[in-house]
Amino acid sequence: MTMKFRCALLLAFLFLPAAWTTSNGQQLREAFRKVRQSVVIVRTKQVEVAPAPGQVMSVVDGLGSGVLISNDGRILTAAHVVQTADVALVVFPDGQEIEAHVIGSDVRADVALLKLDHPPAGIAPVAVGDSDKVEVGDQIFVIGAPYGLEQTLSAGHVSGRHQLDRKTESSGGVEFLQTDAAINSGNSGGPVFTMDGEVVGIVSSIMSRSGGSEGLAFATASNTAKRLLLERRPVWSGIDGLLVTGDLARALNLPQPAGVLVQRIGEGSIASRLGIQPGTLRVNVAGTDLLLGGDVILSVNGLQVTENDGSYEPILNRIGALKPGDNLVVTVLRQGQAVKLSTRIEP
Repeated sequence: MTMKFRCALLLAFLFLPAAWTTSNGQQLREAFRKVRQSVVIVRTKQVEVAPAPGQVMSVVDGLGSGVLISNDGRILTAAHVVQTADVALVVFPDGQEIEAHVIGSDVRADVALLKLDHPPAGIAPVAVGDSDKVEVGDQIFVIGAPYGLEQTLSAGHVSGRHQLDRKTESSGGVEFLQTDAAINSGNSGGPVFTMDGEVVGIVSSIMSRSGGSEGLAFATASNTAKRLLLERRPVWSGIDGLLVTGDLARALNLPQPAGVLVQRIGEGSIASRLGIQPGTLRVNVAGTDLLLGGDVILSVNGLQVTENDGSYEPILNRIGALKPGDNLVVTVLRQGQAVKLSTRIEP
């Protein structure tokens, strides 16, 4: 091997990483330009009860991200962004603001579906891809509005895949993709894209000791979102509650060991149509802030609330499994009396 050839080979190896980096950067820029118009900000408003009797109720603003997936104005976002929202406002990259309503959510999978009241002309939806084809190590990128900074891009890799252990009557298996892409408050509900510009995840949560991004973020897999919200008529329970057991259950005079103390409900949700009453009195019990004065859910279509699961997911899953035309009967404790509330799931 001649000295000249050795030098040429050395130079090739020195410049190869730079060439790779340039190529990847160009691909990322092109992918971002291709899909950025589909990514929106989701602003919510919710009426909060007064902090003390005699004080004025306040309106709390919420912030998340979302992605437009159809020409008729359907948007995927995170359930925790809109679960009990009274108003949802979608902000497009060009500044257009359009109201939307929730048409379905799954709290366990942390994914929700919105529908624009009046889809604007010229919108650019993106394709929801097949998350089963994504492998650990694949490059991805995320667009969202961390801390309200719209159209923010972060890039990384798929770091892992995680399946929730339990299957339920409404959601079956729920899968989350783990990523090292930077995720912060405001990114929730935003899309995780492949380098080809397909949505393979909806940002859900982070694991962090500092409260900010530490490279451990999770997104609901797109196939989970498709199965729960796009391949069937979804349901929006609109319930935010607290599982009460033990001393608190006894203090509330529950006729059974456990119930769900309703904290908030979303306007227009099934909970709202049933007439379920949210909490009205803010108190602190053993260091936990909660709202008293609302209904306590005892059962849903015959399924009694129990303390075995440590949560009230089973009743949400029972609601989520309902189909158009099904009847829903919810028994609540209201002012010391058991009351049955009923409605029919709309076609």
